[in-house]
Amino acid sequence: MSDILVFVGYGEAFIFIVLLLASVLALAVGMERGIIFKRNYNKTIAGFASELIRLLRSRDLKAALHLVKESGENAYTRFALFAIEHAQDNAAGLEDLMAGKIIEEKMELEKRLTILNTLGNNAPFIGLLGTVLGVIKAFHGLGTLGSTGAEVVMRSISRALLATAAGLFIAIPVVMANNFFTKRVKIITQHLEILSREISASLHMRGPAPAKKPKASKKR
Repeated sequence: MSDILVFVGYGEAFIFIVLLLASVLALAVGMERGIIFKRNYNKTIAGFASELIRLLRSRDLKAALHLVKESGENAYTRFALFAIEHAQDNAAGLEDLMAGKIIEEKMELEKRLTILNTLGNNAPFIGLLGTVLGVIKAFHGLGTLGSTGAEVVMRSISRALLATAAGLFIAIPVVMANNFFTKRVKIITQHLEILSREISASLHMRGPAPAKKPKASKKR
């Protein structure tokens, strides 16, 4: 039984180490994704998208292309540059190309969000496992020491409950951050869908140049 308690003690310490590493990893991923989404979703980009849509509706692809090239690099400009360049060539299957580009940008935005999702879902269970191990150790001490060791046992249980608290402390902000980033991905993707439809409509509305009217013959 003593050998089992040794492993329980090691397991309890290991749980706290895992939770510490999980918190560091979650913080690093959250900061990295925060920087990425700040570059791809802000008031300046919203203004750029509105101006680009205005130019597309006026069927001025040349001005739209110039605006895209002068607006820096983000998900919107990358997509718009890709779409406008192919629209100018009247490439067959443009809508399929733009749909593929939207998927590519979505995958880039969702990168590493799986880490946050995994940590948010599993951190409470990791903390609970640490609590269970601590309670096992505490009750064994209570059975060994009896009423004389009640104070030691209570301290042990208190320390065990810290594992659950630590797991929840990690999980709650991680889940909130993951939901926030997921919402941003959805919004950006929807905006790209709008741009896709605007570009497609602009291309279809241009049509062939109107035929020149024949010159009237002069009467003698």
